[in-house]
Amino acid sequence: MTDVLARAARRTAQEIDGERVVAKVARRLIPILVTAFFVAYLDRVNVGFAALTMNKDLAFTPEFFGWAAGSFFIGYCLLEAPSNYILHRVGARVWMARIMVSWGLVSALTAFVWDGTSFVVLRVMLGLAEAGFSPGVILYLTYWIPAAQRARIIGAFLLALPLSSVVGAPLSGLILSGLDGVFGVAGWRWLFFIEAAPAMLLGVACYFYLPDRPSDASWLTPQERDWLLAELAREGGPVDESPWRALRDPRVLTLGVAYFGIVVALYGLGFWLPQIIKAFGVDVVAAGFLTAVPFVFGALAMVLWSRSSDRKNERVTHTVLASLVASLGLAASAYAPTPLFSMIALSVAAVGTLASMPTFWSFVTLALPGAGAVVGVAVINSIGNVSGFAAPYLVGLIKGATGEFDYALLALAVGPLMAGPLVLLIARATLLSPRA
Repeated sequence: MTDVLARAARRTAQEIDGERVVAKVARRLIPILVTAFFVAYLDRVNVGFAALTMNKDLAFTPEFFGWAAGSFFIGYCLLEAPSNYILHRVGARVWMARIMVSWGLVSALTAFVWDGTSFVVLRVMLGLAEAGFSPGVILYLTYWIPAAQRARIIGAFLLALPLSSVVGAPLSGLILSGLDGVFGVAGWRWLFFIEAAPAMLLGVACYFYLPDRPSDASWLTPQERDWLLAELAREGGPVDESPWRALRDPRVLTLGVAYFGIVVALYGLGFWLPQIIKAFGVDVVAAGFLTAVPFVFGALAMVLWSRSSDRKNERVTHTVLASLVASLGLAASAYAPTPLFSMIALSVAAVGTLASMPTFWSFVTLALPGAGAVVGVAVINSIGNVSGFAAPYLVGLIKGATGEFDYALLALAVGPLMAGPLVLLIARATLLSPRA
């Protein structure tokens, strides 16, 4: 089959512009995937905004809030690998729709929590419902996007992370302030309910819109499908090995720890940044708008850095440098003498954290091609997202013990600092050049 596809690629090499085919695929798939991930991440971290008033209403301490918010990742990490395997077997169209509808329902139910126990139960259920979405999309993109263009396409998808804060932070602040007390309902309850609805609508849309594989894409010409299938087959890994072998692959464990280091910064900021900024002495609405600022710079860095990675055909150094920038930004924010300096340092941290993610995942799909990516991507994401539990809980513990965020930010800086050397280690172990 591979030989047939290779011959097809040679026949059409003079007729097909590969960049135009990839761009056509991206125009079709990326907008709906970005929108879905935007909603997913917003539903995951809007608890950070809800906490501005919810914690007082429900008598949550900083320690409890940090632990309870992070409990989302207990369910999330447990089902990541099984979810990716099911997606690989049944197809993205059905499975993505199931994920989105179920997480939307659970997120809406969070509006009705009444105490700490009910809040933790629904956070765990939300993690179970959403498990597999992010690594599922990264796996799905390997079915469509050749490695040479993958960093910027993954970057376009992951752009939803900063956008969810750029748009969601002011929106959440306005909902908290503007709807508080409407029909006797607290603003944080309106927040959970309103921001859950798009997930269910998008789930239905994905069922009718997403094709499972290039062979199902009626909007590609036969020549474009032949070229794309041939290109993907040429660079793919062994297709007959069990995807579950990734569970025994030491590279997967090491890359998971490296990803933990990167996203510990992301979730530390995602869950606590509204409260860090509110501590400057601003109101809820201003905190919403100011929270968006670091993520505006992060979004710009993500786009430019992933394009640089593809242009230079280099993944490792881009990931290492961005991780170092994230660590330096977090460390600097711990010693910020003024709110202005703190905002600059936090923006630098967001730039490094977000810029490192597309190049990291592009490197992962090179290091684990073929069947290894099916479960490997999910396991790496699962290990990394343990930080979604650890980071908010760690920040809550330190904040509760010291009354300040400074030491917590310094602790978060260790994560991205350790990620770079681990990525370099795997690049050498897999015989990939540092310019891979």
